[in-house]
Amino acid sequence: MGKITAHELAKKQKEISVAEFFERNKHILGFGNQTRALITSVKEGVDNGLDACEEANILPDIYVEIKNHEDGECKIIIEDNGPGVVKKQIPHIFGRLLYGSRFHAIRQSRGQQGIGISAVVLYGQLTTGKHAKIISKVDEDRPAIITELAIDTNKNRAEVINKDTTHWEKPCGTRVEVSIIADYKRGKRFVYDYLQSTSIVNPHAQIIYKEPDGTEYIFERTSETLPKKSVEIKPHPYGVELGTLIKMSKHTKSRKLSSFLKTEFSSMGDRTTKSALEKANLDKDLNPKEMSRDQFLALHKAFKKVKIMAPSTDCLSPIGETLIKRSLKHETQEISPEFIITASRPASVYSGNPFQVEVGLVYGGNLPKEETVKILRFANRVPLLYQQGGCVTTQAISSIDWRRYGLNQPSGKGIPSGPAIFLTHVSSTLIPFTSESKEAIADVTEIENEIKLAFRECARKVQHHIHKEVKRAKTREKFDLITKILPEIAKKSANILDKPVPSLDPIITKIMDVVWIEDLIEYEKIKREPVQTTLVGVTPTDDKGGTITKSRIMVVNYKQTPQKLNLYAVIPQDAIVGTVTPKPSKITNNYIKWNLETIPPANKIDINFELAGLEKGDFDENDLYIENINPTFVIGADKWEGD
Repeated sequence: MGKITAHELAKKQKEISVAEFFERNKHILGFGNQTRALITSVKEGVDNGLDACEEANILPDIYVEIKNHEDGECKIIIEDNGPGVVKKQIPHIFGRLLYGSRFHAIRQSRGQQGIGISAVVLYGQLTTGKHAKIISKVDEDRPAIITELAIDTNKNRAEVINKDTTHWEKPCGTRVEVSIIADYKRGKRFVYDYLQSTSIVNPHAQIIYKEPDGTEYIFERTSETLPKKSVEIKPHPYGVELGTLIKMSKHTKSRKLSSFLKTEFSSMGDRTTKSALEKANLDKDLNPKEMSRDQFLALHKAFKKVKIMAPSTDCLSPIGETLIKRSLKHETQEISPEFIITASRPASVYSGNPFQVEVGLVYGGNLPKEETVKILRFANRVPLLYQQGGCVTTQAISSIDWRRYGLNQPSGKGIPSGPAIFLTHVSSTLIPFTSESKEAIADVTEIENEIKLAFRECARKVQHHIHKEVKRAKTREKFDLITKILPEIAKKSANILDKPVPSLDPIITKIMDVVWIEDLIEYEKIKREPVQTTLVGVTPTDDKGGTITKSRIMVVNYKQTPQKLNLYAVIPQDAIVGTVTPKPSKITNNYIKWNLETIPPANKIDINFELAGLEKGDFDENDLYIENINPTFVIGADKWEGD
């Protein structure tokens, strides 16, 4: 066998297009087997629809249908009521990998790689040989465009097979039809779980899902408000790599290094820029286009030595505790949980990338007591269904000792067992996924710590709730016993002695010896006029109106001496405080405070306040705290620990 020369080897070398690469490595994108392929295809289509609607300020209506054919072929149909796609962009968006509008934008979004929906088209083409069909309508007065296309993997370009127009009753929107080889029998449950989970973290969306046998599920929207739009920010010095820094300098319009740092990066003001340049021993008037690699290396190292303010968190769009609680309540109503608790951490940063953690905990009801808790994982409002064991969320939950909070965890580590559901949502400008299939979040210390802190806050609330209910139940039992037996004894004694029935208040207070605090929540519907709008795809709201949440707190002194105390009622973050009586001593964004002066024995004070901006059930129990009184004397509130 003769020796092969370098020239002969060189003839075999050729460029591989990105489409060819993913054609041979489809598992990287989540198409590793036929079950995952089904879920990934639905997921990418739904994500596209939600993104399109939100960017156009339209409340999303997403329709998903699966038609199951013979030989394992499934036709997946996903339709949205978004702004549609202009004709010339259809081949690029659906038939070209790594083409998108969000790759360079540093802000929270569902997808950034520009791979998603075009990868589904490619997978369908590979497994069935069939073309994708796209219907798009951008204006109510114009016909819909039907485009049948395939992907030329050698060129990573779309091949438009056919193009036509048709009448479509929708004012605007996009419909995608792709045939793929998939295992519907195994994937059926996962599709339902994915869509149900998506509705939890996208409460502003309505999702309709139709199965091959005609069964239809409607996941109703629980909020009429679109998420806060995330704002694009500039790169942060802590998160930039050396090569990226050099690349940025080649494309900047700035002619001086100082202006380059202030205009191309976030959180770089005059003071920080001056400090970084001093640490790097670089002149502020240097032209960044003419700097050497060593100079850039010195600047890159200097970034780490200077305290730079965290980037703005306007680039994030968290769900919010109220909406998470509302969604969980809606989705678990058949379980009748004992309570649902949520916690939201302040925004934080890892490697210069802003992120925020929100968690929810559903407890009790008809949830199984012996099974491991169910974990719902989300990133940027997208469910993570696979690789639970390799996700930082699971790692964080497993490292908490849940035995302290009433759940079963024999070794004090690992996923606990008990009647609970754990939800975690991480929003970030850059989710550090473990792979391109985006199924698990990588082990980042800062993210793990925030998840642990959020769940510990939830766990404390669980502990507080259980403790309060047990204490209240025991005292109520005692009170009910006293109020039933003592009046009967008093009546009989009065009859025997032929005297009036005496007042029992002093005796009841002597036996009870507590300050009893109880709250009652009621809801009142308010009417409002329909809102007129000219936005395409947005219909005027009806006259359902809003809800006023009315809270009544009763403070009863069952002690033998007059009592005085400060009472705090915690306010949900989305609520607007209305009428409050008696007049509080302080109202903040987080609480209302009353200074209750001298409550005589056997007397009570009624406190009332109203909240707007919430739906029925968002606020169903007061979180009450007391100050300037021994907390062991009080039932129904905990000691105030300060702001």
